[in-house]
Amino acid sequence: MFVKIPKLIQFFFPSIIWKKENSQKNIWLTFDDGPSPKATSFILKILKEEQIKATFFLVGQNIKKYPKLLYKIIDEGHTVANHSYSHINGWNSSNATYFNDIEKCQKFIPGNKLFRPPYGKVSPLQIRYLKKKYKIILWDVLSWDFSSKNTPKKIKHSVLKNTVEGSIIVFHNNEKSFKNVSAVLQEVIQELKQKGFSFSNSW
Repeated sequence: MFVKIPKLIQFFFPSIIWKKENSQKNIWLTFDDGPSPKATSFILKILKEEQIKATFFLVGQNIKKYPKLLYKIIDEGHTVANHSYSHINGWNSSNATYFNDIEKCQKFIPGNKLFRPPYGKVSPLQIRYLKKKYKIILWDVLSWDFSSKNTPKKIKHSVLKNTVEGSIIVFHNNEKSFKNVSAVLQEVIQELKQKGFSFSNSW
């Protein structure tokens, strides 16, 4: 399983933002799938304690269930972004269905046009269409916090080992990943700070 996307794949898809080159040792912490009452509340608590900002790629149907959590994320200074309405897989969907699902989610997202494809799956034709309207954000470091085969210890080691200047790190903001995220998130943030990294949510 890839923690870092191979550079060859990144080379062939230059329209996608895989990492953010900078000279200030900034990194981007991101959370996919929510909002989720248990997970989102925990994550926001840790981010507030550590005084850092993050980006939340949210699913429209979850925003519809928990609109107060959307506004709580925004009120606490974090960025919210589009992760489709129904967590749709671009490889298994017609273009029309895929684009409609994304636009349905965008109605909930104020102030930006950032999109992360669910599962990281998006076709070249879909990229060509979407890049006219959205910044397509994938990642440089995938925590694999959702895998039942992964332990908190392995997740922490993997994220710390692979994070470099400009990395976009993915954790998940859902019930499935909560056990792992709750075990490692604060330690990961603290150790990344010790390595001299700063956290940005500016795209």
